[in-house]
Amino acid sequence: MKHVLSYDRILSEIYQEIQPFSKVGQQATYIPALAEIDPDQFGMCLHTVEGEIYTCRQADTRFSIQSISKVFSLAVCLSLFGNRVWERVGVEPSGSSFNSMVLLEAEKGIPRNPLINSGAIVLADMLLAHSEDAEQKFLDFLRCLSGSDAVCYRADVAEGERRTGYMNAAIANMLKYYGNLEGDIEQVLRFYCRMCSIEMNCRELAQAFLAFTNSRPFDYGGIRLTVSQVKRINAIMQTCGFYDEAGEFSFLVGLPGKSGVGGGIAAVCPQRYSVAVWSPRLNAKGNSVMGMKALELLTTKTEESIF
Repeated sequence: MKHVLSYDRILSEIYQEIQPFSKVGQQATYIPALAEIDPDQFGMCLHTVEGEIYTCRQADTRFSIQSISKVFSLAVCLSLFGNRVWERVGVEPSGSSFNSMVLLEAEKGIPRNPLINSGAIVLADMLLAHSEDAEQKFLDFLRCLSGSDAVCYRADVAEGERRTGYMNAAIANMLKYYGNLEGDIEQVLRFYCRMCSIEMNCRELAQAFLAFTNSRPFDYGGIRLTVSQVKRINAIMQTCGFYDEAGEFSFLVGLPGKSGVGGGIAAVCPQRYSVAVWSPRLNAKGNSVMGMKALELLTTKTEESIF
């Protein structure tokens, strides 16, 4: 007889065991609105494919999902364009920072993968070219995925990120130079920053990521993906979802996932559960210190991972 896991107890144990890391790192300060966030917060939500929901601490506190949004834009682009996406972005880990331009120049404007800034800027360009109402359609998709009409763009985060996003502007200009950005640079960057500014809480984010567990057909708000396409999204999250710390996350946690500099991490255990964790203090690679440790303990205690 299979042992039934007590996720409530496990999440409580995790929170107690990560307390020694509670003051390690600091929140992102290069985005003005994020610099003002209280860094001493922690939330976690685990959502099983059977519909059971387990939460810990500030699971209902909203935060800017930042680069986690890139998983959602990839899903939309794969639904709309299929394999044509891979003509403009690659599928290899970058091994460098999320806003690095070194590889982008060496590879003549083809981003290494869709989960770094250059790749996500290309996806934003593709979505804008497809629809005049791309911003609203993207938001509608996330609201459908999460089951919450409260999911929204946060204007001050987006504006602050665009105002201080000199590297992103440089990336967009390089993409334009190499012919891999079709639209107006300012419009593309505005949309990209708005996608990063999306606010969700752990409960909504776990619900949204449940779609990537491949436990049911992916059909949300008109965005349809095959089992094979969802599998490939998971593969890219596994190898590219944590900037240049993806190997460390695979080694310690063993789940496909994506992090954001807002302090959030979302991950899936295929056919089992989705999980979202949030804590604003980041390590040197831009990933949540307590979030990384919490997920390492989760897969250790449950003995559930893809390996």
